[in-house]
Amino acid sequence: MVPLGGFPIIEEETHSEVNEYMQEENIYDLDSFSIINGPNDDNTFKSIKKVATPLINGKSLENYIPDKMSESDEKDSINISNLPPTDKHGFIRSEEEIPEGGPLTKHLSVEIVLRRERKWIEMIEHWNDYMTGKFDIIKRRCRKGIPDSLRGRAWKHLCGAFFHMHIGKNKNVFDIVSQQPADPKYIDEIKKDLDRQFPEHELFSRQTPYGVKDGYCQAQAPIAAVLLMYMPLKEAFYCFVQICHKYLPGYFTHDMEQIKIDGEVLKYIMKAKCPKVYFHMKKNLVEPSMYLIQWFMCIFCRTLPWPSVLRIWDMFFCEGVKVLFKVALVIISETFGNKKALDECPDQGSILIKLKELPKELLSEDVLIKKVLDINLDEYDLERAHYRIVKTRKLRSDTYT
Repeated sequence: MVPLGGFPIIEEETHSEVNEYMQEENIYDLDSFSIINGPNDDNTFKSIKKVATPLINGKSLENYIPDKMSESDEKDSINISNLPPTDKHGFIRSEEEIPEGGPLTKHLSVEIVLRRERKWIEMIEHWNDYMTGKFDIIKRRCRKGIPDSLRGRAWKHLCGAFFHMHIGKNKNVFDIVSQQPADPKYIDEIKKDLDRQFPEHELFSRQTPYGVKDGYCQAQAPIAAVLLMYMPLKEAFYCFVQICHKYLPGYFTHDMEQIKIDGEVLKYIMKAKCPKVYFHMKKNLVEPSMYLIQWFMCIFCRTLPWPSVLRIWDMFFCEGVKVLFKVALVIISETFGNKKALDECPDQGSILIKLKELPKELLSEDVLIKKVLDINLDEYDLERAHYRIVKTRKLRSDTYT
């Protein structure tokens, strides 16, 4: 099959992590990477040690801390008693903004959280068995939401980063590229962009070892920031490459060709699923490129409340780009779901503003995810739309060449 948005369509009964990557394409071409280190980089991440923290029945999660902090970090270090309050995801909030219940999702009991953690630990320990014969269980549990304490480990396995880090021929790539000299022409641009990545999160609110020294490509900074919230730099690097090359190839190129194609695919699906909205947007010259780039390129981390973002990422790593199309359809159909909503947006400007002011009910994690799961959109629908769009674009190209 032709992969849509870069996500390899694989039949579930053959969805084996090992089989999928036995014949690896060289997506880790060293020429493609430049780890941008600051001029005074002390290579903090060259030495990372694991600290085992008990979780359940003697099992532990992996937390990572650098062996040492730079002098500037030590000067900037803050007494923990003076740290501002944060919510369970690490975002700085006032006391009034933080719901009761500590680190647990407010509608889940301690027993449910612990039970889900046990299931995920058992599943990760026998990952290939589940991928080859019990993928439905993985998908179902991803749709319920991965326990926050295990989210980083689960993402790493779901996207294949674990394989590339420990088994594949690319396992030494991170160490090699991290020693390459920085490209000066990108440093200032990247630093400016990084300062805008989730400044309200405790991880990025000051120049810690995970701050602007690490460097990202400008359009990819939000994705890198989310990954770094849940895993150390090396794991984030491999997950980052998987997202860019396996899930969203062509999105971050100069011409962004693939996201343009996926915008046309979304229009095709909108015409079938919500025709009134489709024709209203067409009449007012609203193109998907006007709103879809931020949605898809950032995997909705700039659009939706954080709990919803995490649930979407859980499903995205498991099911691929199909999830992004379903979320987009929910947002569009719910925002313009009735005649009154359409009448309130008679022109291009008002339509685009409305898409930034999501309906209040969609801000609820449970409501949004339920609507996403209720949408009937399978790989065949996407493949058919993708094939027609690519064929049409090729015919147009041939006509004008």
